[in-house]
Amino acid sequence: MAFWEEKSLEEMSPSEWEALCDGCGRCCLIKLEDEDSGTLITSDVRCKLLDGDSCACTDYPNRQKKVPDCIKLTPDNVREIPWIPTTCAYRRLAEGKGLAWWHPLVSGDPQTVVDVGVSVKGRTFLETEIDPEDWEEHAVDWPEFEPPEHL
Repeated sequence: MAFWEEKSLEEMSPSEWEALCDGCGRCCLIKLEDEDSGTLITSDVRCKLLDGDSCACTDYPNRQKKVPDCIKLTPDNVREIPWIPTTCAYRRLAEGKGLAWWHPLVSGDPQTVVDVGVSVKGRTFLETEIDPEDWEEHAVDWPEFEPPEHL
């Protein structure tokens, strides 16, 4: 049995926890909050540390020092952060759904995340290249896309 099927999020080792990340980069997109309604809006502007092609953090060990509002996901907070994508393995497991068929731990290939349209690869703008006044113009809904549960 795979570790994610036999352990709760709280029981996982640090390396198992990190392995759950599918590398999509959705959590590293800048979120905007509507001041009137409180609604969160996702943009296609990515964190300054997210590589737009590999969808990996360029300084993962020091990310919270370099980006003060970077949130380290934990078994406690994944159940409470409203903007975690519905496709996220942490959220899916917390909700009792299991990993999606396209997740690299299931498919055996990290490319499936890109092929199925979950990855932000090649679809974003670096936050340091976009004026924060213009971020609102970068609101997008594609990060909410969820592939079918089965092929």
